[in-house]
Amino acid sequence: MKKTDIAMIVFIAAVSAGIAYFVASSLFGGLSEQGVTVQTIDAITSVVEPVDTAIFNDQSINPSVEVTITNTDTTPAVEQAPVRTETP
Repeated sequence: MKKTDIAMIVFIAAVSAGIAYFVASSLFGGLSEQGVTVQTIDAITSVVEPVDTAIFNDQSINPSVEVTITNTDTTPAVEQAPVRTETP
């Protein structure tokens, strides 16, 4: 390869990189100088808030208690339609 070929490849690469930079900056935009406000949260404390009595009350179901259902009727709740066995 001659020196002029290498110089041409370097020149084409530099021009391609410049074009790619300007195209990318026009498509995606540059850096924004504007500030952004974000939501902040309160610090975590060791204070436990009281529970809601509408949800946690004496009449509510305890899901941690095992329930066994016995003496169930074995008949189906909905009658099934008879199955047709004749062929057309």
